[in-house]
Amino acid sequence: MASFNDQDLTDAEFRECDLTRARLIGVVMQDAVIDGLVRNLVVNGVEVTSYVEAELDRRHPVRRLIRSADPVGLREAFRQLRADWAATLGRLRGMPEGSENQRVGGEWSAVETLRHLVFVHDSWFRRCCLGSAEPFTAIGLASEFVPDQEEQGLDRAATPSFDEVLAARGEQGAELERWLSTVTPDELSAPAPVPAGRGWPPYARGKSVLECVHVVLDEEWAHHGFCVRDLDLLGCPSPGAVSKQEPSGERLAPREYSRRRRPAVRLARRAKSFLNPDNPPLRP
Repeated sequence: MASFNDQDLTDAEFRECDLTRARLIGVVMQDAVIDGLVRNLVVNGVEVTSYVEAELDRRHPVRRLIRSADPVGLREAFRQLRADWAATLGRLRGMPEGSENQRVGGEWSAVETLRHLVFVHDSWFRRCCLGSAEPFTAIGLASEFVPDQEEQGLDRAATPSFDEVLAARGEQGAELERWLSTVTPDELSAPAPVPAGRGWPPYARGKSVLECVHVVLDEEWAHHGFCVRDLDLLGCPSPGAVSKQEPSGERLAPREYSRRRRPAVRLARRAKSFLNPDNPPLRP
């Protein structure tokens, strides 16, 4: 167990760290930011996670629909998510050429984010909900830790154009929309038909179809937030955006989530206990 005593960690960054059961005792913490899979966080004797989740639901009502077990709610969630993405992609097309491939702070570019969602659809929907054993779409982008990427059909050297990625996304979106239009509550509650053998995600076996759909929709919502945040940072503020000020007076860039926060894909391999049916759906 690591221990830090009387250390000055001002401006420190902890990225991709597992801080489960960490204790911060007698610390000074000002202007700090926590982005990640956070559960049972106690601050000065008060469990604050429920307050944070409630505020996120207030700001983003679609989150409640994403957690729905009812096909009608899931269909409406996906309709809203697609509309949000359509507006953001329209905004992106109005930016200087090349903006779609520009990274901010070392995070994925807009194109890379969309490619990751291509991978999410193939892995969590086609494989886990439909039981498909077909290779993944070659231009999909998986996180580095995903093993056997080439064997699963991914081309790690792929550099698809923006339009090629949008075409793949359009096809996948139409596929999910058709499926949601006919799926029943009984089908959603059934065990996910994950094919036998190796393949991503390895920990989906034993989950329900509904749990896997929740992951897909949640990834759509979370990564849209990442994309909007980065477009703001690239100098194209979203309509109606309001600047906030840090105590220092410097402009606080919109940052509700970190793109590296991917519990459905990344943190879940370190904290699989969060993925059991007794816990609320993960918020990637």
